[in-house]
Amino acid sequence: MIRFLLESFRVVYYERDVSIHIEYREELWRILGGRIVPPRLFIKGRDIGRANEVVGLHEQGILKKLLHDIPLISSNFPCNGCCGIRFVLCLSCHGCCKIIDQDQGKDTNGYRIRCPKCNENGLIKCPVCS
Repeated sequence: MIRFLLESFRVVYYERDVSIHIEYREELWRILGGRIVPPRLFIKGRDIGRANEVVGLHEQGILKKLLHDIPLISSNFPCNGCCGIRFVLCLSCHGCCKIIDQDQGKDTNGYRIRCPKCNENGLIKCPVCS
């Protein structure tokens, strides 16, 4: 519902999916002081509320005022790199979260270590739009 409202106003917004990136979840919990369940809308760093609260603000005409200074979307098309998801498969490990440790030398043929470039799902932030 929040995404639908933001898209109907055609404002630029950044969705942070806590199921895709654990750092987003930890940031949300840190900001709100506990294990808060999304979705939540933040405008200019201010917590506006959950979906039902945001819908209520929209019905009262307040949401439009809150979004007044937010830039508008300049295109009808999503990002060419990630199709609007804001994450792509890691270019180093191709999503498996493991890479060959090249520092081990040719005698051991290296061993698999955790890829330092991606998150827990083998994803990185889109290099095109993030």
